Amino acid sequence: MSATGPTTLPVLVVGATGSLGSKVVDELLERGKSVRALVRPASDASRLESRGVQIARGDMLDVDSLVAAMNGADAVITTAAGYTRGGKNANDIDTIGNANLAEAARRTGIRRFVLTSILTSDQTPQVPHFWHKKLAEDKLEQLGVPFVALRPGAFLDQVASMTGDPLDKGRMVWIGKPTVPLTFVLTSDLAAYLAAAVDIDTGAGERIDIGWDRPVSMREVADVMGRRAGKKIKVLAVPSAVARTAGAVTGRFMPLIKDLAAMFHWFETGRYVADPHRQEQVFGPVPTAEETLARYTDELRTAQHR
Repeated sequence: MSATGPTTLPVLVVGATGSLGSKVVDELLERGKSVRALVRPASDASRLESRGVQIARGDMLDVDSLVAAMNGADAVITTAAGYTRGGKNANDIDTIGNANLAEAARRTGIRRFVLTSILTSDQTPQVPHFWHKKLAEDKLEQLGVPFVALRPGAFLDQVASMTGDPLDKGRMVWIGKPTVPLTFVLTSDLAAYLAAAVDIDTGAGERIDIGWDRPVSMREVADVMGRRAGKKIKVLAVPSAVARTAGAVTGRFMPLIKDLAAMFHWFETGRYVADPHRQEQVFGPVPTAEETLARYTDELRTAQHR
């Protein structure tokens, strides 16, 4: 159900040059939305410009540039994540940057702010990049910004391809126990939910879990995809203790490694599981694990024959 009528005002996408953000832009354009993208001064925006996307040059660490980018916009969708992008400013982007986005949204009176959060972010202060999303939710709420936060599970297409195409390689690599079920999503599916969230009818400040009809383990992922592809796919499991040791040793110099180790340790608890009931109420039928894994396998097979 749509919360608002049609508008010609643009939706600002923060993180539009990234993997998820670029798909959000595609989804918005397919819905007939006008799109504006926040792009850092040195980033190439030619692909976006060629599709008729307005370009606003700015930086998440410069609140005035964010205010300028949001002026005249109807809504904001942010997929930006310093953790996944890396670099020396990664932590600042996920803390100061997110706070700046909330402040800019408050100043400009944005109608709807859509935050890409993380499943169980409110339960995991020991996983910094998870907890930073929880803090971003809290900041939006504190400032009275009308927002909805989507909390997706792990991105299967990223996890399964960490060491290359799993169909081509015949294997996937996983850190921890490959038999523990958890919630996954596909990047393209999440992009569609984020684009739809601009106009969905929800209460202010809702946090919505995003996933499949049930959690699955990496062993089951490999088995289902293998049957679909007609070949054996192995799961090469790295003990989580190894990752934690590496995180402890390198954490002083590479905090992202320590963060990653903490995340996989959390996965092993079996508590990284979505409740899809609100997702179904808002967005319609929840994808089944079997259907989504079959679709992802077919996408990989098609890509192999291009």
